[in-house]
Order: sequence, then C-alpha cells, then structure tokens
Amino acid sequence: QVHVVESGGGLVQAGGSLRLSCAASGRTFSTYIVGWFRQAPGKEREFVAAISRSGVMTDYVDSVKGRFSISRDNAKNTVYLQMNSLKPEDMAVYYCASNPQYWYTGSYNHDEAYDYWGQGTQVTVSS
Repeated sequence: QVHVVESGGGLVQAGGSLRLSCAASGRTFSTYIVGWFRQAPGKEREFVAAISRSGVMTDYVDSVKGRFSISRDNAKNTVYLQMNSLKPEDMAVYYCASNPQYWYTGSYNHDEAYDYWGQGTQVTVSS
C-alpha cells in the first residue's frame, strides 16, 4: 500500500514563506519523479514544480520561478517545496504525487503521468 502525505500548509501573510513536505510510505521515492501541483477554487489543477529522481533536474511553472524551490531527501523519502514571497494568487490546495516515468520523457509537468497522490494541504495567503 502506497501512501503519500503532504504537510506544512497554513495561513501566511503575503510576502511570507512556507515549506511544504511530501512523505511517502510503501514506495521508495528515490525511484520516482515527484511533482507538486495546486488547485485553487474554481480553477483547474496546475503544475507547480517537479524534481527528478536524483534531485539534479527541476522544473517550475513560470509564475513561481525565483520564489519556490523544490528539493528532496531520498534518505528520508521526503520531498520539499520551499515557498517564499508568497502572493494571494498562490493560495490553493497543494498536492504532491509520484511519477514513475523518466525525466527525459518530459512528462513531469503532466498530471496524468502521476500515479499516487496525496490528500493535499491548504495554503492560504492573506493580502
């Protein structure tokens, strides 16, 4: 049984920071791409960031580049999303998920390529 669990969400003022964590059990995260996605009310789920198996490769949606940073600690089977300079438009439920494909396929920003998803963690940014 594979479980993916996000944590670290909360309420923060605009300009503040949060660090989200994504932990997996029942699966060795180091053998998977891990991605973060978000969904705001009334909007479709969108790709936020992804990290390759080794952590060498990363990718971000343009709107978070320079503000968010994804990293992983394979020894802890955990992936992190450091979010700085948060804006009200970052407010959403954030999900992490694992992708069994290889980075070169370019599937890391396509949610249909991800198989196991967490339940999400709410990020609220007050203006």
